[in-house]
Amino acid sequence: MYTDFDGASTAAHGNMVMPSPAQRVAVYVDGLNLYYGLKAAGWRRYYWLDLRRLAENLLRPGQTLTAVRYFTARFAPAKADPMQNIRQDTYLQALATLPNLSIHYGYHQPKRTTCAQCGAAMETYEEKMTDVNIAVALLNDAQDNLFDKAYLISADADLAGPVSTIRNRYADKQIIVAFPPKRVSKHLRQVATAAFTVGRRIISNSQLPDNIVNSDGYAVIRPSRWR
Repeated sequence: MYTDFDGASTAAHGNMVMPSPAQRVAVYVDGLNLYYGLKAAGWRRYYWLDLRRLAENLLRPGQTLTAVRYFTARFAPAKADPMQNIRQDTYLQALATLPNLSIHYGYHQPKRTTCAQCGAAMETYEEKMTDVNIAVALLNDAQDNLFDKAYLISADADLAGPVSTIRNRYADKQIIVAFPPKRVSKHLRQVATAAFTVGRRIISNSQLPDNIVNSDGYAVIRPSRWR
C-alpha cells in the first residue's frame, strides 16, 4: 500500500499503482431529532437545511456519497401555531427537489395524558415509526452493501441496538453518530465507531436557496419565519 502526493491511498498491482476505490458513505437523518436540536439551540434561521449539502460537507477526501435518507413524521395540527404544518410541507417540497435524497415517513399518534398539577385530561401526540424506519434502512443498506461508512444524525438512544448489530455483524463497516445541537446519547456514543456534535458552522454552510423551482415549475419559497 502506498500514499501518493495528494494523500490518496493507492495499491500496487503488478508493475502498476492502482488508486484505491473511494469509500462509500450513506447519511441517515433523524428529521425531528435534528429539528428539536436546532430549536433547543435557538437556530430557527437554519431550519431551511439542505440535507444533501450537509451530507457532502461531512465527506472527507477519497469518499463518495451513495445515499441521503431523511426520516420524519408530519406534525399533528398545532392550535398554537397553525402555520407550522404549512412550513413543514414547504420544507418537504424543497427536499424533494434534491437529487439522491429519499424521504421516509412515520406518523404522530394521539395520546391521552393527565396534567400532574390540575388533573385535567389532555391530548398530546407521540411520534411513531421513525426509529424503526431508520433501523430497517440501516440494516437493509448494510446487507445490500450500500456503504462502507454511515453517518447517523440522531441522538435517539433506541438506535443503539441496530448500530451495535451492524458493527458486530459487518466488521468492515463504520457507523459514525453525528449528534444534533443540544442533544447527545451516551448509549449511541458507546456503540458507534465514533461520535461528534454537528456544529453551527457546518449547519450554516448547508442552507437551501431562499427560492427553489421544483420539477413542475412552481416556486418553493423559504418561510419568512425561518429567515
